[in-house]
Amino acid sequence: MRARVAEGVRSKRLAGAARALGLTSTRRAAIAALVVCALAFTLAVPLRTYLAQRAEVAEQEELKQQLVGKVAELERRKRELSDPAHIEAEARRRLRYVMPGETPYIVQLPGDAWTDGTSEPGKRDKVDEAWFEKLWAGVAK
Repeated sequence: MRARVAEGVRSKRLAGAARALGLTSTRRAAIAALVVCALAFTLAVPLRTYLAQRAEVAEQEELKQQLVGKVAELERRKRELSDPAHIEAEARRRLRYVMPGETPYIVQLPGDAWTDGTSEPGKRDKVDEAWFEKLWAGVAK
């Protein structure tokens, strides 16, 4: 019973204070809404910054994973290139090198295309032309 009496006295004091300040229930609701809006705007900017930073961190983590994969691939390639037998095989295949005393043979069948992207022997690519030859060919057309 004392708790009810104390609660009633407390509510009468608050109502009396509100009346003394000239606050009606509508004004109190408006002030409460204003306080809630101020809190929302105060929290909106840090929240937006936090979410943007989380997205950036996720993007950087994905980039890190890609770079780790690329580093692993480059390390594998480095190990391959440190092997003299592999370097010799690459030189023979790509550059058509031969060892001293060996006789190189290139068998070309009709209809075979060069698979390594080089032109056939004796023919010049457009890439091999000088800049002025390309210019003249463009003007002469």
